[in-house]
Amino acid sequence: MSEIKDINLAESGERKIEWVKRNCDLLRTLEEEFVKTKPFTGKKVALSVHLEAKTAYLCKVLAAGGAEMYITGSNPLSTQDDVAAALVKAGLNVFAWHGVTEEEYNKHIRSVLSIGPNIIIDDGGDLVHMMHTEYRDLIPQVIGGCEETTTGIIRLEAMNRKGELQFPMVRVNNADCKHLFDNRYGTGQSVWDGINRTTNLIVAGKYVVVAGYGWCGKGVAMRAKGLGARVIVTEINPVKAIEAVMDGFDVMPMREAAKLGDFFVTVTGCDKVISTEDFKVMKDGAILTNAGHFDCEVDMAGLRAMAVESKEMRNNIMGYKLPTGQWICVIAEGRLVNLAAGDGHPAEIMDMSFAIQALSAKYLVEHGSELTEKLIDVPTDVDMDVARRKLAFLGKEIDTLTPEQEAYLNASL
Repeated sequence: MSEIKDINLAESGERKIEWVKRNCDLLRTLEEEFVKTKPFTGKKVALSVHLEAKTAYLCKVLAAGGAEMYITGSNPLSTQDDVAAALVKAGLNVFAWHGVTEEEYNKHIRSVLSIGPNIIIDDGGDLVHMMHTEYRDLIPQVIGGCEETTTGIIRLEAMNRKGELQFPMVRVNNADCKHLFDNRYGTGQSVWDGINRTTNLIVAGKYVVVAGYGWCGKGVAMRAKGLGARVIVTEINPVKAIEAVMDGFDVMPMREAAKLGDFFVTVTGCDKVISTEDFKVMKDGAILTNAGHFDCEVDMAGLRAMAVESKEMRNNIMGYKLPTGQWICVIAEGRLVNLAAGDGHPAEIMDMSFAIQALSAKYLVEHGSELTEKLIDVPTDVDMDVARRKLAFLGKEIDTLTPEQEAYLNASL
């Protein structure tokens, strides 16, 4: 029961997944444990995450623990067809292919929800949203779910404030072993991997405008600085803006930054961060990218409407000529650049994030019936367990408190 592009692509996908496995010590250890303990036996898992090799290995780890997996992508351009084929060949259920239309994307979401999942693993909130709007009759079967990214958590928090969220969701993105590493180091490296491989242009000496200075924005700005760029940060939060200044970056409104930027990277989770008024003042040849989950941060509809001409400038780069004569170049249709124009975060980074996912799903199976809150954080002991395991794989040791030190710290004043 699968819908993919071509099962004959499986061999290539298998090689990719095997490479990931070699470099994901945490997930490999969990797979060995799950094979013995089978924590997901009898459970159906619906998963919507960017479908490339790291995600595929997470799916195989959950399957090794007894889960019946139903898998789709979370972005029309991030699915790798050979990886999807490899999962189907391994006996998992996959509904995804690269370049789906909006209608096909929603059909695939429905395919993984209609089976009546017990656990939901989401990236961006599309599974949870559709479960609450189209499959409410299946909600009683849902133990809970996990949300991977900032955008999805924003949507969950909005639902929770309105009293609409009907089952517990773990804010995986909020775990220290996720956002401190995945969002900062993972996004920082993978965004520039995608930009560099797509443009084949130098970054050194150019102006890079980073919209948003959360953990993802910090990572993108840090890597741009390492490549020799002159970095400008745009923000709406005064505290984060001060952080950016003290980290050595210039800070200004987008309308002013738009006049200077050579490369633009949006990482906000908000709508129309770069607007039609910003396009008008940009340099000829300015390159726009988005590193947020949804393709709304760059106003693509507005850009297309105002353009007098458009053409493909290079593979995965569309150029739009404005009435004023300058060309604006957009990578990957304004979709998530590190996956729509690259392979996503490094394997070792996703090893930590997906270990948190796997252990959070296990926590829901074991404790879901006890939970009273609809939005919960990753348990501290799960976060610390992942950190300790990762530190050991890195060959590092740390100090521990002596009994006297513990007594000192716990003493009342």
